[in-house]
Amino acid sequence: MEKYDFKGNILIVGFGSIGQGVLPLILRHFTVTPDRITIVTADKRGEDVANEYGVRFIVEPLVPDNYQTLMEKHLGAGDFLVNVSVDVSSAALIEYCQKNGILYIDTVMEPWLGFYVDPSLSVSQRSNYALREMALNLRSLPLKGPRPTAILAHGANPGLVSHFVKQALLNIAEDTGMKREMPKTREAWARLAMELGVKVIHIAERDTQVSPVPKKMGEFVNTWSIDGFAAEGSQPAEMGWGTHEKKLPEDAREHDFGPQSAIYLERPGYATQVRSWTPTSEAQYAWVITHHESISISDYLTLKEGDRVVYRPTVHYAYHPCDGAVLSLDELASKNATLQKEQRLISEDVVPGGVDELGVLLMGHRKNAYWYGSRLSIDEARKCIPHNNATALQVTASMIGAMVWAIQNPTAGIVDADEMDHELLIKVARPYLGEVFGAYTDWTPIEGRGKLFPEKFDAEDPWQFENFRVS
Repeated sequence: MEKYDFKGNILIVGFGSIGQGVLPLILRHFTVTPDRITIVTADKRGEDVANEYGVRFIVEPLVPDNYQTLMEKHLGAGDFLVNVSVDVSSAALIEYCQKNGILYIDTVMEPWLGFYVDPSLSVSQRSNYALREMALNLRSLPLKGPRPTAILAHGANPGLVSHFVKQALLNIAEDTGMKREMPKTREAWARLAMELGVKVIHIAERDTQVSPVPKKMGEFVNTWSIDGFAAEGSQPAEMGWGTHEKKLPEDAREHDFGPQSAIYLERPGYATQVRSWTPTSEAQYAWVITHHESISISDYLTLKEGDRVVYRPTVHYAYHPCDGAVLSLDELASKNATLQKEQRLISEDVVPGGVDELGVLLMGHRKNAYWYGSRLSIDEARKCIPHNNATALQVTASMIGAMVWAIQNPTAGIVDADEMDHELLIKVARPYLGEVFGAYTDWTPIEGRGKLFPEKFDAEDPWQFENFRVS
């Protein structure tokens, strides 16, 4: 495995499933010794993993009153902050890093504890759209000298899937006989997507990993951060909103700030399902869980003529988690987002054979629909690196790719995954992604509809959001 030179120190904030999974990869791929890595986290989860690798482990939750002091103690100019925490403000940490010459990466935009349930905030203000705008506004900080690289929301999704979108666009162009040089600008990528006829992009995922111990009543089971998943599911369902859409859903609202490339529904993601497709499941019901990439991809692929938007695809997450998490979501919804008291992260006990199939489903072009992504089994993940299941490894491998890019581009400022070199990112992550492939399908969300029961749907344009929506 290629090793990349990094002379600074690394601070990992948070040490749940993703922190524990990324640590051995950092030690494998960077010239960093354990004595130059520090973990600061809110509880003792993962302490045994830190001890296994000889890494300093500190239990001290980051809060508004202490985070700057902790940063000063463990980080200096040229160091790297790896933020995989929950309930810690990404914007606050990014601002500190920007002012002090520190590289930064996180896997999701997080607010301080209490943000998602603050009744003084509107639904729009507590959205992922708002959190992204909060971070992007830091690009205008008055700084002297170059701006250190801060990579927003770069795990598997958000993160890796943005690079899958670019590769998928190139694959479709080649397969339809469109001869085109590699796009080099944001506008060129958007124009390629428009000329191909892409109307809708699902971040389409199916997790078939399973524990031998069935989920109990009153227990939340998942293959990755339970706190993170429950928080995302309780936020409003969000999506980038395409120019082909004929009308807004009745419960949809638009934002009155930022680029206005996305909308939100006045209902949580755990109560919002759509029809989608992956190669393993084929047709499936999936949840519209809010994610950063739903907003960043649609924004990046927006094409304008002057001030007028002439093209933008509809983009959102369409997630079918593991069976235990499906039952957990159902129970969470029945209790109006009150998280179960018992929580169980399944990783080491996952039975052989399960996979996490994560990719992007591009729809509406000449070949109908095209899925491109990673199918990684738990068996392959276990062979690759310790302390990762299939879900976690897709995240941590993508983080390593992004860290390599940041080290090679240390003064890029604040960037989304969409603004980075997709070829480098996929190349670095590729050894850990299992089978990476593309698959065309004739499936549409109106397939077989209306035969047994009367249904209202748009038969003229299958790619309208109303045709995808289940509830």
